[in-house]
Amino acid sequence: MTSRPEMYRFHNGEKAPLQFTEAEYANRVAGLRKIMVDKGVTAAVFTSMHNISYYSGFTYCAFGRPYGLVVTADECVTISAGIDAGQPWRRCYGDNITYTDWQRDNYWRAILSVSGPDAVVGYESDHLSLLQKGKLEHYLNPKSTVDLYEATMVQRMAKSEAEIEMIRQGAAVADVGGFAIRDAVKEGVREIDVAMAGRDAMELEIAKRFPDAEYRDSWVWFQSGINTDGAHNPVTARKLQRGDILSLNTFPMISGYYTALERTMFVKEVDAESLKTWEANVAAHEYGISLLKPGASCAEITHKINAFFEERDLLQYRTFGYGHSFGVLSHYYGREAGLELREDIDTVLEPGMVISMEPMLTIADGQPGAGGYREHDILVIHEDDNENVTKYPYGPEFNVVG
Repeated sequence: MTSRPEMYRFHNGEKAPLQFTEAEYANRVAGLRKIMVDKGVTAAVFTSMHNISYYSGFTYCAFGRPYGLVVTADECVTISAGIDAGQPWRRCYGDNITYTDWQRDNYWRAILSVSGPDAVVGYESDHLSLLQKGKLEHYLNPKSTVDLYEATMVQRMAKSEAEIEMIRQGAAVADVGGFAIRDAVKEGVREIDVAMAGRDAMELEIAKRFPDAEYRDSWVWFQSGINTDGAHNPVTARKLQRGDILSLNTFPMISGYYTALERTMFVKEVDAESLKTWEANVAAHEYGISLLKPGASCAEITHKINAFFEERDLLQYRTFGYGHSFGVLSHYYGREAGLELREDIDTVLEPGMVISMEPMLTIADGQPGAGGYREHDILVIHEDDNENVTKYPYGPEFNVVG
């Protein structure tokens, strides 16, 4: 029987245009190598979708198989499964090795071929499972291991000009989806029908703006009535009724980069109690935006918005933090947890960071003004102020529709 390889290089075709320039990825990897030198790491072994995408441009589709990126002082190599053939090579910065299914754990043998034995291995504690950590120890036999989770997160929080422009483009695509949803809202229409209108509009807009990209994973959460009580509630087939509270949420995905638009809406009319709560949340949203300045800490901003709601006897209806970072993340992967507007985050805002402002109040079913109220804009922090890249209007004047 012919011997089957553990791994091979399947460089099928030419490199495709990546979303960012070679220089952009080279700068990111150079930043990583500085982190590695500072921490004494000789081989960074990444397993998460967000770090692999950030440093190489390749966003994997796991489907139960592990993927990786190994960075050493002179190599940057993605590790991919044979089922993907040459696509990872075409869509990554640097080299690529394909591992085969012919025997278990060829994935780790491929990583070892780049890292070498007895390396000081950097890994991600926020992603690597206990099972895979055991295999890392067994196959790589590292001299020692170092957690790179926090250091790489901090690097990702500081956006380059190219990333900020990508986020601006994504926010504009989210707005396109929002306008399509507004046009689709009618009494008797199902949530899913409205959601599809927004998603289709965004995907067409992404293809127009980024003709060389790969297209996947853009989505819409469009919620109505009681379904608005949670920020991440899935779409249903519920039919819209006159007076319903609505939650518009559009999420374009462009080469691993996530942006979002979220708005409160009502079908045809809004009652007095709902309007009062909605206007209070809009006021908190505007106040929160005014606080997003360089030098302010996440905790400080959070406490100020808490006080704003407490003065109006609404703080008990808050359901989560007031905002989070943007970049390589989605509902499947990634989280720059060090840049969230929460009481327990002391990170200080700096120019180049990108963060949302998204206060949400949820009133339980059966109470006056029941439903979930949320507005969401994306802000780029500059030297003296912020730049709001979300353009779709918020508030009752524009968003009582149908």
